[in-house]
Amino acid sequence: MRKAMLLLSALMLAAALSACGTETASTSSTTETKAEAPATETVAASTEETQKEEVKAEEVVEKEEDNVPREYKAALRSAESYSETMHMSKAGIYDQLTSEYGEGFPDEAAQYAIDNIVADWNENALKAAQNYAETMNMSDSGIYDQLTSEYGEKFTAEEAQYAVDNLK
Repeated sequence: MRKAMLLLSALMLAAALSACGTETASTSSTTETKAEAPATETVAASTEETQKEEVKAEEVVEKEEDNVPREYKAALRSAESYSETMHMSKAGIYDQLTSEYGEGFPDEAAQYAIDNIVADWNENALKAAQNYAETMNMSDSGIYDQLTSEYGEKFTAEEAQYAVDNLK
């Protein structure tokens, strides 16, 4: 996932740089365009340098991932699954990963997963809230309490409020 985000960021940067160079060339007169040709070349060189830096950054990420213990990677994959399918909170996922009745991962592996998961916690809270609203016909305050309860979903107050505010 990190690779994809890094690559997407790099492509967006390259597109922005290219657009800046194109805009300058298209809005200038012929004389100005000739004078600014080195600037366009600089943008192209900068884009090449950016792409080379992105490749290097990807290689560093790959090397870092190679150094991550197998159990940590497994905890991260489990965390992603809980987030995507059950729309769990960060605290709920951590507890599930470390529970002797759940996954049983060591605390360090679970913390690695929490630190590295890419999730929209507000969206998870909203989906959990929608489930409570549709299946249990709960009030907004009841949903909020369930989402923030230490015995319930364990979302933050902000995430729960976002969910309640965006229920339809």
